[in-house]
Amino acid sequence: MLTDQEMLHIAERYLKRLGQIGEDIEVMIYTDEIIKKSYGNIYFYNSKEYILTGDFYKSLMGNAPFLVEKKTGRVVNFSTSTVLEKEIQAYEKGTLGGSSDLYWYPDEDRFSSK
Repeated sequence: MLTDQEMLHIAERYLKRLGQIGEDIEVMIYTDEIIKKSYGNIYFYNSKEYILTGDFYKSLMGNAPFLVEKKTGRVVNFSTSTVLEKEIQAYEKGTLGGSSDLYWYPDEDRFSSK
């Protein structure tokens, strides 16, 4: 089982990985808004500039929260198209919708639908 600090480190690595794909915008995790579940932690993030200044025009779009699983370290992407509580319920029931980048495996640095 991973500690909160280890899961946070994976979350930060994940955001750096996303930064390699998109624009050159530094992102930050809202460390005071982490949702802790028995199976892992759910993280929210935005651009560092937005978090520090509150300037709406510096806010990211499509920055869905994500889960780092406590047992495996796997990152589970949630959707921006539904309510987070419904996404969490679907994850807990094992019915979370599939997409090619639903999961990120940090040890292998790969995205997968499984």
